[in-house]
Amino acid sequence: MMQMLVAAGVPALTDDVRSADADNPRGYYEYEPAKALGRDAAWLGQAGGKAVKIVSGLLPHLPAAHGYRVVFMRRPLAAILASQREMLVRRGHPVPTPDADERLGLLFSRHLEDTIERLARDTTKSVLYVDYPELVRIPFDVAVRVAAFLGGDLDSSRMASVIDPALQRQR
Repeated sequence: MMQMLVAAGVPALTDDVRSADADNPRGYYEYEPAKALGRDAAWLGQAGGKAVKIVSGLLPHLPAAHGYRVVFMRRPLAAILASQREMLVRRGHPVPTPDADERLGLLFSRHLEDTIERLARDTTKSVLYVDYPELVRIPFDVAVRVAAFLGGDLDSSRMASVIDPALQRQR
């Protein structure tokens, strides 16, 4: 999603601390201070009008003094777990057991349910849920929805052009 927004001309708040690698060959588009949002939100002053990647667990820490448009990427749980497992193994960690995967899956499912419920009650955040497999399958249609959600003046064709189905290794 961050690649799509940048392709459409939306500046991204990133710091390039985490560079592209085998798990994400086009880069991560992360901003290290965003990872500490629960402890420090002072950096948000730099974020106005920019795309910022924030993991779902930190969304509740966004200060209510601002309004936010959240594009929430949804991936199938099995794909998330497989991707995490593959990254751990590639980095030399032991292969998680099926039990560990099951426990992590339950925790993550509960986390997502809780996050979606919180977002539904939060009047400071407008949310567009984007299904990742759908994005890969019909990128232009999803790009049109994202562009409309973000104000309508983004180039949906340019957004869709950066989607590479070959990069979806976990289904």
